[in-house]
Amino acid sequence: MTRASRAKQFLPFDALKGFQEALSEKQIKYDDKKELTEESYIRLQEEWNKIDKNSLVKVKYYKNKRYIEIQGKITNIDYIKKKIRINDEVISTCDIIDIQLF
Repeated sequence: MTRASRAKQFLPFDALKGFQEALSEKQIKYDDKKELTEESYIRLQEEWNKIDKNSLVKVKYYKNKRYIEIQGKITNIDYIKKKIRINDEVISTCDIIDIQLF
């Protein structure tokens, strides 16, 4: 057995070619929760004062380490628990970073 053929048997073995690349493509990218600037907080407050039950809105909020956008009708506003319900999704108001009325 030559040295080159003997060395081949000790090379790393990848049983599923391309599997590691496919796994790295499917990894979920997580976002850090952003702090609102004073200007965006004021704008968010202004939009918040305009909405009421049955308003059609588009909301961007932070959930499970990602930012999610949802669009729909506000079905409930709980001022005590500081939560709103859009369609069937309950969203904490402290997680909301953007509201747009339609």
